Amino acid sequence: MSEETGRLRVFVLGAVFLGALAVLSARLWYVQIARGEEYTARIRNRSQVTVRLPAVRGEILDRNGVKLVENGASFNVDFDLPELVRAYRKEFGQPPLKTYRGTVHGMPKQLKIEDVEEVVEKMVVPRLKQLNLAKDYNSARMQKHYQKQAQIPFNYMQDIDYETMVRLQENNIGLPGVRVEVAANRLYPYKALASHILGYTGMPNDTNMAEAKKFNYYQPDMEGRSQIELYMNDYLKGTAGVSIRERDVKGNVTGEVRRIQPKQGANVSLTIDARLQSIVEKALRSVGRGAAVVVDPNNGDILAMASVPSFDPNIFIPSIKAADWKALKADEADPLVNRALSGYAPGSTYKIPISLAGLRAGATKRSFNCSGGVQYGAFFMKCHHVHGTVDLQQAIKASCNSYFYQMGNVAGIDYIVSTGNMLGLGQKTGVPLSGEASGILPGKEWLEKFYPEHRWSSGYTANTSIGQGFVLATPLQMALVAATVANGGISYYPRLVDKVVEQDGKVVFQPEPKVRADLVADGGLSPQQIEQVRRGMWKVVNEAGGTAGRARIKGMEVAGKTGTAQFMRGKVKDNRVWFIAFAPYQNPRYAVCVMVEGGHAGGAVAAPIAGKILEDAMKLDDGGALANMKIEPMEPAKGNFKHVASVDFGRPIPAATTAEAPPANAADAAAGNVPTPAGQAARPTEAPNIRAEADERGKVKNNKNPISRFFDNFRRPPKKKENAQ
Repeated sequence: MSEETGRLRVFVLGAVFLGALAVLSARLWYVQIARGEEYTARIRNRSQVTVRLPAVRGEILDRNGVKLVENGASFNVDFDLPELVRAYRKEFGQPPLKTYRGTVHGMPKQLKIEDVEEVVEKMVVPRLKQLNLAKDYNSARMQKHYQKQAQIPFNYMQDIDYETMVRLQENNIGLPGVRVEVAANRLYPYKALASHILGYTGMPNDTNMAEAKKFNYYQPDMEGRSQIELYMNDYLKGTAGVSIRERDVKGNVTGEVRRIQPKQGANVSLTIDARLQSIVEKALRSVGRGAAVVVDPNNGDILAMASVPSFDPNIFIPSIKAADWKALKADEADPLVNRALSGYAPGSTYKIPISLAGLRAGATKRSFNCSGGVQYGAFFMKCHHVHGTVDLQQAIKASCNSYFYQMGNVAGIDYIVSTGNMLGLGQKTGVPLSGEASGILPGKEWLEKFYPEHRWSSGYTANTSIGQGFVLATPLQMALVAATVANGGISYYPRLVDKVVEQDGKVVFQPEPKVRADLVADGGLSPQQIEQVRRGMWKVVNEAGGTAGRARIKGMEVAGKTGTAQFMRGKVKDNRVWFIAFAPYQNPRYAVCVMVEGGHAGGAVAAPIAGKILEDAMKLDDGGALANMKIEPMEPAKGNFKHVASVDFGRPIPAATTAEAPPANAADAAAGNVPTPAGQAARPTEAPNIRAEADERGKVKNNKNPISRFFDNFRRPPKKKENAQ
């Protein structure tokens, strides 16, 4: 090799070294200078833990500021499953893997994942057993939780007592990934009071995992599952915060370095009066199944709404035991159903809308003869008495079926439907509660849609005119009918939410009373015509021969209308009995609807309940005897299927009270013997969080794994007193 060739090789080798050094220098500049902040942040993030802090929900109050829903502190034991897996890996190596069926880019595929059941069995349960604190759990659910939402802590123990929390902290359990967390839990201080209005909360079923992956430890917010908790959730839920915590080289969290405080949700004030709500619920507990609604006829405010049987929403917090949920679902009396929003045949209370329709059609001074019934085609549709010739007021007072068969047909089904629409019948009221039924306002178009093989007839109209056949209405709808008559013809939408107020006092939502229709301005009725209906309702309660003498109150004039609708539960008669009313007669303050299942007649069962409600409501007004009444927590009302012959509350029963008999089934036959709706039950729209029962692998008594040497560095010898436990 020549000297020149040797020099060339040295030059090339030097150039290569210089080039490599230049590339290395450029790379160092790129990493340390150009993207230095980014990589520094990555390193910093590896030494920090970001924890999402759920917001505290706003409170729910009544119209006077009484707190119906509060927040209380709850201590929970949670497992950070990825942290437990990392700790296991450091101590024992790779955990055993489990195969499961998953998807990758939308395609099904067999995937493998760490067996966290084994991790918990070997690392956590032995230490908890040593402290006598181990509890059974559902291991399969935990494994599924790890597969789908690992960033969210798995709840091992809920709402532990203070003593257990202290024992865990005193013994310094020392397990990475096992945390005792303090959480804000919903508290319903009056238990079952207004449970069908307030609803309950639960953990979200579908967490936004893209959002969850931004945190090392994601604690989701509780969300509303039914009723006001659900419908006002966006106002109640608040804004989450963040806690940034430091982690040492061993992976242990050593302290918090920065915190963004969560913002509590807004408070929701309702239109209900908790005192009146308590009065209504106590009166309604005289029966096993029923509903009652009280509204302000001057603006549509719902002052009270109750349904029996009832439930205690506290059992749903933070989740309901599987056995408790099974018992609620198996209860034939259906305590979860809000009967105030469910649809039932309204019976003779429907004669009030028919009266208004007849007056709109021009039958102001019409009288009709009652000879015990009316013939329609081949069928004789009965009345419960022979009333002779009666006018509108007398017909309302005596609840004469024959009169209303004929009045309905004089008005015609088109006037009945248009008047019903103005009153809000056959349509949801829009009240912000779960599962409201619409009821049914039948007419020609309705029949053609659902029973196209049939044509509307005078028999259908007659049956509709006494609140039977296809007709369904909710107690809330019928309370609003009573309110419309009470105030002289203004039909209001119901108002349940009074206002929403943020924690700084700013009002962010305050719906105004809303008019649905004005029967005078829009419907062509005169105040004198509406007074005819009002006066007829006054006679129902206050004149001899009326059907609701048991609703009379000393010192207050009550006007009302009874109703009894036949219903068969299997082979057992299970009538729905009704009473709608308003009081005082002059300048009304209350409109009421009471509906009872399994009652004998509206005048004997529903009317006395309404009378008791109005009597006690009067004692709330103007510094009355109950103005400062103390509201007590209420245990859930138990349902039953006993036949209720009468209710009296120890009040005197007027001698001259006429019982109203239910109409005969001949009406259905005359209408064409088409099947009639059984009813529309208003049920919660979201299932609760159900606490899964322990499976076989999660039963700690069967766990025979020895305590691993992992704990040697963490154990603190338990005190003798604790060992004794």
